[in-house]
Amino acid sequence: MLTDAKGGLAAAEAFSSDEREAVYRAIETRRDVRDQFLPDPLPDDLVMRLLNAAHRAPSVGFMQPWNFVLVRQPETRERVWQAFARANDEAVLMFDGDQRSKYRSLKLEGIRKAPLSICVTCDRTRGGSVVLGRTHNPDMDVYSTVCAVQNLWLAARAEGVGVGWVSIFHEHEIKAILGIPDHVVIIAWLCLGYVDRLYQEPELAVKGWRQRLPLEDLVFEEGWGTGRKADAVISCSEPAGTLGPLDDEDRSTSPPGEGTSGR
Repeated sequence: MLTDAKGGLAAAEAFSSDEREAVYRAIETRRDVRDQFLPDPLPDDLVMRLLNAAHRAPSVGFMQPWNFVLVRQPETRERVWQAFARANDEAVLMFDGDQRSKYRSLKLEGIRKAPLSICVTCDRTRGGSVVLGRTHNPDMDVYSTVCAVQNLWLAARAEGVGVGWVSIFHEHEIKAILGIPDHVVIIAWLCLGYVDRLYQEPELAVKGWRQRLPLEDLVFEEGWGTGRKADAVISCSEPAGTLGPLDDEDRSTSPPGEGTSGR
């Protein structure tokens, strides 16, 4: 994008076909990683690229309500895992029959296995009592922070880094562990680490939890319930399969001292 010296409006051309393909590839192959993390530490410059991508997210009233608490110490991650485990035991009992068995079979080991966790928070007071764009929808700051999570997730996919979003915990326990102020809310606990395999379809679909809904059932024209013609919606089906390897093009960064061929 070409810009002027004052940072004002600039020419906005479309991406090249290769650039567009890369963007859509990151979107379509992003996965919620639960167990496939490698132990290699993530370099600081890579982590900062991911955080910068998150910080570039849109936010209501340019509020930028997010903070990122980086957690690497095993002792801290173990305390968080214990909080997760207590909540997970409660969650198991909320499902019945076959769903309970399937839930128990899921490996939810990201907190322990991934070398880096990031607690993403939202400071709901950052923009003051009246925030442009939040006057009639007070949750826009929360939605903005979720946009930051998605930015980080897609950037991580481009870097060959897996991300898992943990949401099964009592917020007050995590806030106590990390010393998070009362007025700040936790949006996501993210587990990050290199991966050399990803599910070719979402893991929950592969394991029979739920399947992707047809897009044509979710798109309406001019009002609720008014569907589009079936041939007007482009199908974005994913290749069949379970875990698939990442080739060298899936990784632009490797741990120090290792080349992509070893990942």
